[in-house]
Amino acid sequence: MGRIEWAMWANEQALASGLILLAGGIVAVAGQFKRWEFAAYGIAAGVFICLLEYPRGRRKKGSTLERCGQKFMTPVVKVFGPLTRNYYVRAILHAALAVPGGFLLSTVLGTVCLGIASLIYLLAAIRGEEWQPIEAQAQEKPRVAETIKRPPENPPPRPPPEARKKAADEGASAEAYDSPIPVAD
Repeated sequence: MGRIEWAMWANEQALASGLILLAGGIVAVAGQFKRWEFAAYGIAAGVFICLLEYPRGRRKKGSTLERCGQKFMTPVVKVFGPLTRNYYVRAILHAALAVPGGFLLSTVLGTVCLGIASLIYLLAAIRGEEWQPIEAQAQEKPRVAETIKRPPENPPPRPPPEARKKAADEGASAEAYDSPIPVAD
């Protein structure tokens, strides 16, 4: 049985929580809620979390599907090195970013989701996982000469493989095969 890579779950959870926190902050600021300062913080934290979590990390085994436009954000995340690569740091960062959002009703859902993402990142860090960028690998296209084993010998319509084998066993050539399609002379 395969090992679960917890960082993939944490990444999806954190990205979703960043979007929820952003949406809750926008609602609170637009609605002019009391303590709208926490909502403005929710907007800023949501944007930061989305930018940090948008680039997916590479899986240890198998292939990882890259998000659309991820290649532009990956170098930005790579620049910060161990601060963004280490999942202990991400777990603490997300837990700290979640606290102020708990003081306003419209950002509570994003805060709870971010807390869950923080716990999943902590589990991933304990299991020894680390963020690695997905780097494009140049796939070598097979050359045409290597893909064609043996070109066909007869023009279409060709007899089925069984008929060709039978004709070869009887000593008859492939031209001696009677085509089921009538030919007009």
